[in-house]
Amino acid sequence: MNNTFLQRLDGFDARFEEIKTLITDPDVIADQARYVRLTKEYKKLETLLAATGRYRQLLADIDDARDLLENESDDELRAMAREQIDQANDALPRLEDEIKLMLIPEDPEDSKNVVLEIRGGTGGDEAALFAGDLARMYTRYCETRGWDVQVSSCTEGAAGGYKEIIFSVTGDNVYGTLKYESGVHRVQRVPATETQGRVHTSAASVAVLPEAEPFDVHINEGEIKWDTFRSSGAGGQNVNKVNSGVRLRYMWTNPVTNQQQEILIECTETRDQPKNKERALARLRTFIYDHEHQKYVDDIASRRRTLVSTGDRSAKIRTYNFPQGRITDHRIGYTIYNLPAFLDGDIQDCIDHLIVAENAEKLKEAEL
Repeated sequence: MNNTFLQRLDGFDARFEEIKTLITDPDVIADQARYVRLTKEYKKLETLLAATGRYRQLLADIDDARDLLENESDDELRAMAREQIDQANDALPRLEDEIKLMLIPEDPEDSKNVVLEIRGGTGGDEAALFAGDLARMYTRYCETRGWDVQVSSCTEGAAGGYKEIIFSVTGDNVYGTLKYESGVHRVQRVPATETQGRVHTSAASVAVLPEAEPFDVHINEGEIKWDTFRSSGAGGQNVNKVNSGVRLRYMWTNPVTNQQQEILIECTETRDQPKNKERALARLRTFIYDHEHQKYVDDIASRRRTLVSTGDRSAKIRTYNFPQGRITDHRIGYTIYNLPAFLDGDIQDCIDHLIVAENAEKLKEAEL
């Protein structure tokens, strides 16, 4: 088994040395996209080879200890050899699992920032209130991770919460962490407007989209039609008096239907019109990128339906049951009873379980 596993690791040393040379080449450094890609691969291989070195050392330690047992008569030395074998045999499976996870191809989207969209679904005012609870939950969670959250647009519900809220999240490995949250979130509780004390079921949908970089999609900026308008809301000295809000219109060919459609995006996030234009463009790139990326997701899903993150935003993924104080993630059968803390942003344990479940699927698929 060890020999077969080690054969999988052959060739990485040569590739590591090749990249080590390439990232010092002036032509490669001048090509920033290629240079960034190679430096990421270099760091990943460096970590993999360090773990592989520890793995080979453990095997060598076992061989040395076995040799000592066969040829040594001193009881104390033989006891030390047996202890060395036991310790190495305990460490081998853990290190082997660690290396296997490193061999799983990374999702190139994982390192990206995200646009997170939350929309109230069935349930009217209660759904909007629940969408507000989810927005607060994710905002609190992002704060604990040190990520920056900026609201791009929102439509408030009549009784509070949000009919829709869209915000951008920037930080380290944001999409790789939050992508498991896409789907329908269901809440079971007694609404504030319920006079009979009956439990109602409402829902809100969450979409986590990887933020597109300028080079990911092609947009003919000359075809964008811009309008400006005065922002509404709490005034300040500037926001209601200057045309700082922007609206863009762009004709785009949908890759699925092959038909043209008009994209309309508004941004009133800042009091600075150029900044609003920049953020509206970022949302346009993300919208187009998401639809084109969805073709890739659908193609993968047609061949392998991943249990944890299929990209299917219509799938019911989690239930928040207030009477029982329970959260259940239906994809992996994860249930806990700390609903107040969970809605206050303590969701890392659930995400960790989802990551473990998906990695287990990937390991099985890769036959590692």
